[in-house]
Amino acid sequence: MFSRNESLSQFIRLYPVISFLVAANLLIHIATQIPGEIGFTTFWTLAGVNGLIAQGEYWRLISSVFVHADWWHLIFNMFALIIFSPALERMIGSFQYAIVYTLAGLIASTMTFVFQGPAYTSVGASGAIFGVFGLYAAIYFIYRERAPMEIRQVMLPLIIISVIMTFFGNNINVIAHLGGLAAGFFIGMFIFQSKKRT
Repeated sequence: MFSRNESLSQFIRLYPVISFLVAANLLIHIATQIPGEIGFTTFWTLAGVNGLIAQGEYWRLISSVFVHADWWHLIFNMFALIIFSPALERMIGSFQYAIVYTLAGLIASTMTFVFQGPAYTSVGASGAIFGVFGLYAAIYFIYRERAPMEIRQVMLPLIIISVIMTFFGNNINVIAHLGGLAAGFFIGMFIFQSKKRT
C-alpha cells in the first residue's frame, strides 16, 4: 500500500494528480530560488501573508500551499505526498483526490489566517498533507477492523507522532497541521460513509 515500485512513467500514468502536485511544487520552488528580484518577488507574491490576505489578496490562501521555505521543507513534504497519497488517489479517484487535497490545504490556510496575526506568514504543503492523514484516520474510524492493516500499523502511529511533533518543532504552523488534519478527517467521513452505504 505504501511501497513504491513503479517506474516514473508508470507513476505519472497511475497517479496524475500527485504527479502534477509534485511537479508544481518543484517548479514553484525553483522559481523562488532564482537569485535576485525574480525569486524574491515570486516567493512573496505567493506566500500566505495574513496582512495582505486581509487586504484582499485571497489567492494566497491556496498559492501558499505550493511555496516552501527551503529545499528540506520541500523534500520532506513531497516525500510524504509520494509515499502516502497514491493509495488514496487510486481509492477515491483522481478528481476527488484533487478536490480533497485542495480543500484541506485551503481550510488549513484559512484557519491560519483566522487565528494568527496580520504579520504571520505561512508557506508549505503540510496542511494539505495532514488532510491526507485525516482521510486515513476517517477510513480507520469507519471501517475499524476491516481497514487495511497498513493503516493500523503505519498510518495511525504516524499520525499520532506527527501531531505530537507539530508541537515541538521549530517554525511549524500548528494551526495549519491541525486544521488540515480535521478537514481531511471530516471530508473523509463524508466520502467513506457514502461509499459504505452504497
